[in-house]
Amino acid sequence: MIQLPNPFQPRETLARAQVLERGTPFFIDLGVAAIGLACFYAIVRIAMFWAGRPEPEMVVSLSPRSLPLYAFYSVVRIGLAYLLSLLFAITYGYIAAYNQRAEKVMIAVLDILQSIPVLSFLPPVMLAMIALFPTRQLGVEMGAIVLIFTGSVWNMAFSFYSSLKSLPRELQEATAIYGFSGVQRLFQLELPYAAIGLIWNSIMSVAGAWFFLMACEMFHLGSRDFRLPGLGSYLQTAADKGDGSAILWGLFTMIAIIVATDQLLWRPLISWSNKFKFEQVESSKRVSSPILHLFTHSDALASIRRHTLDPLAEGIYGKLASRRMDRIHKLATFDPDTRPNRSFADTVRIYGLPTLLGIVAAVAVAFAALQAIALLRPLPGREYLHILLGAIITFLRVNLALILASAWTIPVGVAIGSNPRLARIAQPLAQIAASVPATALFPVLLLALVQIGGGMGIGSIALMLLGTQWYILFNVIAGAIAIPNDLKEVATLFKFSTVQRWKTVILPGIFPFLVTGLVTASGGAWNASIIAEYFPIKGQILQTLGLGAIISEATSAGRFPVLLLSTIVMALMVVTTNRLVWRPLFRLAETRYKLN
Repeated sequence: MIQLPNPFQPRETLARAQVLERGTPFFIDLGVAAIGLACFYAIVRIAMFWAGRPEPEMVVSLSPRSLPLYAFYSVVRIGLAYLLSLLFAITYGYIAAYNQRAEKVMIAVLDILQSIPVLSFLPPVMLAMIALFPTRQLGVEMGAIVLIFTGSVWNMAFSFYSSLKSLPRELQEATAIYGFSGVQRLFQLELPYAAIGLIWNSIMSVAGAWFFLMACEMFHLGSRDFRLPGLGSYLQTAADKGDGSAILWGLFTMIAIIVATDQLLWRPLISWSNKFKFEQVESSKRVSSPILHLFTHSDALASIRRHTLDPLAEGIYGKLASRRMDRIHKLATFDPDTRPNRSFADTVRIYGLPTLLGIVAAVAVAFAALQAIALLRPLPGREYLHILLGAIITFLRVNLALILASAWTIPVGVAIGSNPRLARIAQPLAQIAASVPATALFPVLLLALVQIGGGMGIGSIALMLLGTQWYILFNVIAGAIAIPNDLKEVATLFKFSTVQRWKTVILPGIFPFLVTGLVTASGGAWNASIIAEYFPIKGQILQTLGLGAIISEATSAGRFPVLLLSTIVMALMVVTTNRLVWRPLFRLAETRYKLN
């Protein structure tokens, strides 16, 4: 669009504005090039470190000068774990949403996996990665990345699955009428529709990664001591030695990274995702981002998109559309009388391989189950009773944490998601608060509770609350943002009272997001129990009775039978909760509270 000069604007001001307008794209392109060079240097630096030999007894320095390098290593681990989580969430959620046979099993497995603590994954993951790369630092690093992945991926998968199940029917019919291919449907309908929930759950996933960073960068496996240079190991070492100054330096560095991530990544993504909101009346108030404005006005990025990405996408979509039309034409002209006779050998060759693979998988599962039973056989009966009692106590703590978290996150989340002015202030603060790991604040909180007469019983619930309330808050915010503005205007037009607005607009609108938040918060609370009920500080172990404490203690002592039995008991409790509570709520969200 050509912009005409304003005749009422002074000539000097107009000339200065034209110079700035011509010069701004150059500085934007220069900044983009600098970011590209910095990313290239980071890749080279991390590749050189990972290709080296692992250090058997690495000493974590508590000097503030080591923090920039430690922070760099931790950010790379979290970034790679997030990319892996995003790819897994989209793939897993897509298959679960559109494969009715596998859906029930996949969602049950997903619910179990998101509730299993990170330390239960630790022994097999770390031993497998070290066996794959025995002479390189890459093995230990990949083990830490996979462990961070196991603590941050599940809520993203639940969010994408829930979004696909709640796709409006008219949008699905439109893509069918226009003959969209599967790839085109994914990139032009499903991913855009799921963008708001996926971005807010991505924020929560990265916050979860910070939460478990201390456990993933510094841990004991039997007699072996694994330590990686990073911000998590720095904070854990400072907490073990009771070095308050080092803890403050580590927290300051972590908060600085979180603020930078919020301004450079999350705020632009939230502003960008507003265009995918499903509504018929556009909102006049939207979240803005200077960073997104700079990227959208970059001539270099626009040229790359215009000459590379757009032609590539059009070519791929065109080929997929032509193949789809060819298949439709062949089906329309297919004559069943001309179909060649299929021999018995052809039938065995076509259908025999999947059957054979299924038999092999069943035999492998049966063999692993027998080995697990053999591993549990030496455990005495009192160990079973101890684990069962710990599971009941942890179950009560998890549900109490969910109730306390829901009591304040639902009204606050709706207020943030519905009020753009409040969102500009509260969203960054919520992201920062969620990303600061509760494990770093827990020593201070625990010491304060001990002084006022509390103990690990109350402290464990507080730590669960600190680690899980954000799952509910961020999903409620995403749900409140996703409520169409035309529904809000109708409620205003008919002068709904506050109770009527909550009953007919707000709660039905956020219900699918709220269910996702509660499911992931429940899994996060079970996961957080390993740290909430068993915490090392100043050379001693503070613990309370619970399943998380049993798992942490068994991992530290290398008692794999106890670790296996505790994980099985936790999985059984999660499966029972899934069948009795979460599945009916998901079904209700897919049917009664679906936007159509």
